[in-house]
Amino acid sequence: MSERAPSPAPKLPVSLAANPTLSSWVQFSREGHVMISPGKVEIGQGIITALAQIAADELDIDIGRVQMARASTAASPNEGVTSGSLSVQQSGRAIRQACAEVRQILLGAASDRLGVGIDALAVEDGTISGPGNIRTSYWELAEHVSLDRDATPGAMPKPPARRMQAGYSVQRLDIPDKVFAHRRFIHDAALPGMLHGLVLRSELSAAKLTGLKEDGARAVTGLVALVHDGNFVGVVSVTEDGAQAALKALRRSATWSSDRMLPDEGQLAAFLKAEPSQSTEIDTRTASATREPVRTVRRQYTRPYIAHASIAPSCAMAKWTAEDRVHVWTHSQGIYLLRADLALVLKLPVEDITVEHMEGAGCYGHNAADDVALDAVLLAKAAQGRPVRVQWSREDEMSHAPFGAAMAIEIEADLDARDEIIGWRHSIWSNGHTARPGRAAEPALLAATELETPFPRMISTNPPSASGGGADRNSVPLYDFPSWRIECHRLTTMPIRTSALRTLGAQGNVFAIECFLDELAAERGEDPVEFRLRLLSDERAKDVIRAVARRANWKPDKQAGTGYGLGFARYKNTGAYCAVIAEVEGAEDIRVRRLTIAVDVGEAINPDGVINQIEGGAIQATSWVLKERVRFDRQRITSTTWGSYPILRFSEVPDVQVELIQRSDSEPLGAGEAAHGPVTAAIANAVFDALGVRVRNLPITRDSLIAAMELNS
Repeated sequence: MSERAPSPAPKLPVSLAANPTLSSWVQFSREGHVMISPGKVEIGQGIITALAQIAADELDIDIGRVQMARASTAASPNEGVTSGSLSVQQSGRAIRQACAEVRQILLGAASDRLGVGIDALAVEDGTISGPGNIRTSYWELAEHVSLDRDATPGAMPKPPARRMQAGYSVQRLDIPDKVFAHRRFIHDAALPGMLHGLVLRSELSAAKLTGLKEDGARAVTGLVALVHDGNFVGVVSVTEDGAQAALKALRRSATWSSDRMLPDEGQLAAFLKAEPSQSTEIDTRTASATREPVRTVRRQYTRPYIAHASIAPSCAMAKWTAEDRVHVWTHSQGIYLLRADLALVLKLPVEDITVEHMEGAGCYGHNAADDVALDAVLLAKAAQGRPVRVQWSREDEMSHAPFGAAMAIEIEADLDARDEIIGWRHSIWSNGHTARPGRAAEPALLAATELETPFPRMISTNPPSASGGGADRNSVPLYDFPSWRIECHRLTTMPIRTSALRTLGAQGNVFAIECFLDELAAERGEDPVEFRLRLLSDERAKDVIRAVARRANWKPDKQAGTGYGLGFARYKNTGAYCAVIAEVEGAEDIRVRRLTIAVDVGEAINPDGVINQIEGGAIQATSWVLKERVRFDRQRITSTTWGSYPILRFSEVPDVQVELIQRSDSEPLGAGEAAHGPVTAAIANAVFDALGVRVRNLPITRDSLIAAMELNS
């Protein structure tokens, strides 16, 4: 009889292993509060509430006692960047484990103090009691128990059945301040003695400053400093109006040149395929039995460059001290990564730079938050110790911030005599999807490329496939095809600046895969729901598709001009499962009337928060599908206003219904980016159902419908 293999040794969650000191995560105050310090930041996704619920559960305290610290490089754990729908998966697991161990440590201290065994003690809202009404509390013990010790993997978090907070919809902790107009956003913050700065940039791509007269700007009342270092030019003024007046004077006198040509917007797919690229085989599968294909079906799908289009333009504040140290306030999603790039530019030790997070009014991805932070730092250097606030204009935000990369995707399917899929090939052409700070030997910040001694402009890369990938994200099918080959061609040129936009390449790849499947189902005359269920073996995947079909009453009787479409994906093939049925009507323009969504995020810590995230992602994706497209000519970005870059209006927001499949015994999965790809595909498939027109090039506008009709005629 063979011996049973020993169980693997328990391991700490990844974020806790990287930041093992318990006191960096949990601290107690004499006033009866617990300070929780995550390294992930609040960007509107409600993460601080979910993390507070996890901490309250493990510590047996009321959630009202939990205070969530703003992330800062001076004190917070380094959890990298808040992205990829990983906050609950990474920070939540770390906090759950850390709080479980802290509870165990304090119970051990209470046992020693009260002279009874740990098993005889109970905890209620931080009060520890035992037989004979003996009692103490976390607050009494915390002064005598040091948490300046490393976490160990031995502590056991509570089983799901004993959790009192997780799984319940707790009111978000950040909402009251926002409703009652307390200064929570960085855009509203004001530091004592604060000055205002602005930076001059050309509308031309990669422009060089060839002439500048400073007299007009220097004559503006209240000007404190004019900073000119190569192509970087900025002003600092006592007032924001004064900074605007000085910048206007500079702009009138500035002359620029540029030899960089942007692509032909009308031939975007051809441009992507023609540029130099680095090719990578993402995944292959070989069939156990080879069958000869009877025919091969090929289709191409594209998405344009997409702007972050944050409601509030990027903003930052910076202050230098006499000791040549700098403090930065920012809504960056990666404060430690930003600090690393600032250190490269400033040639300072990272210890001399403090980066503190403050919430910003909207962004999911790498917009200009990091760029404006360097702008503020460079201008504050000339402000003689006073803090400087810099806020970009709408035009700057829409032309100089990184965009989500355009994509061209080709899929081929080999079909046998029964039109069953026996081979699948998926090829992607795209710029890289990330050029975030702090990940390379050279800084990725815009102003760093503009200095007299400039740093080179970073060419965007893709995260490794093991981390979810970039352009290739969600390109490997979850369906049980006998064989496949997935390849990605990353451009090594970047005339238009790209970096991380919500979902990276997942939206484009899910759009292509799910629309292509719908085309094949239509050719077969097979119901799209049944077609997908037949190709899937993952039961959780099947469950969300069945759930959304049931909730949407698939497939209701159609009215003329009305259509229904399905889209499905598991985000990154490792995250949340999401299935969507879209109901659209086609008149002068496409209108999405309803989105019915089923989602499985494992254990949903805050169900209402999960639903909010799915709703928000669905509405954002609807805007991408119907409206959003960065416009440009051969020299400049032209979509620099809300008029030239329209987004979904409130009157156009569809009814969104979300069914959450709660799995309390499964690890929690992030929800923020799960809906985008399925919503995109569902809308496109519904348009075909309504009009009989297959649009393979986003966005789906009147012009793209006409082009598709002409192509199909």
